[in-house]
Amino acid sequence: MKKLKLLLLLLIVSFTAYTKEISFSPEELTQAGEKIFYNETGGRRDALIHWNIGEEFASLGIGHFIWYPADFDGPFDESFPSLLTYYREQDISLPELFEDNEVCPWNSIEEFEAAKGNKEIEEAIDFLEGTKDIQTAFIYERLQRALDGILDATDKKDHVRKQFYRVADSSGGLYPLIDYVNFKGEGIKTTERYKGQGWGLLQILENMTGDEPGPEALKEFARQAKFVLARRVENSPVERGEKRWIPGWNKRIESYTNY
Repeated sequence: MKKLKLLLLLLIVSFTAYTKEISFSPEELTQAGEKIFYNETGGRRDALIHWNIGEEFASLGIGHFIWYPADFDGPFDESFPSLLTYYREQDISLPELFEDNEVCPWNSIEEFEAAKGNKEIEEAIDFLEGTKDIQTAFIYERLQRALDGILDATDKKDHVRKQFYRVADSSGGLYPLIDYVNFKGEGIKTTERYKGQGWGLLQILENMTGDEPGPEALKEFARQAKFVLARRVENSPVERGEKRWIPGWNKRIESYTNY
């Protein structure tokens, strides 16, 4: 907890581009990190290093950060290498699996399944389980950066800024923001589009229309999150079979209103 509080203090001091500071406590952030861990892994330690059926990459850590193999250049934000850089910036020694591989060492789900249980993977899982606080701080830092990028990408700057702080200023508002930006991104990458339409935080905020913070702000955020993800699935290539994700996605989003 002391390490997390120090990291949070440094992050707050570092980000000066904001019109105002997001109010939170270290306890709130720790709780949000545990919720993200449960959302991504079901609370299972072994799922801290995972490869989903139908995907071309591994997912690691409490946020299931994407790690691409050398021969794959995907459209989604590859966040795990940035997490490794973040660890190094905190002078944290990495386990052998991460120190020795600049890219994901498995080229397919079959290779990953064959390697599961080996010493390197088990040591890496231990490391990820023991540094959940660092990963939470990493996700929070991404949220802190997100607003500037989102505002640069929209012509509805005042509206989007208003909706962002409407959620942030609500009791329990940190969790949906920090979870969604990790879950589906900022919504500003042109490669993260189907038929020209994105599904990130930007698209949710653009679609919101209310004025006041509070429970209704979180409910509207959740409604719009479900909408942009349903639209994503409708626009997605049939061969990806993304419809199968909707029940889990919706269950996750529903937690935004009762956190």
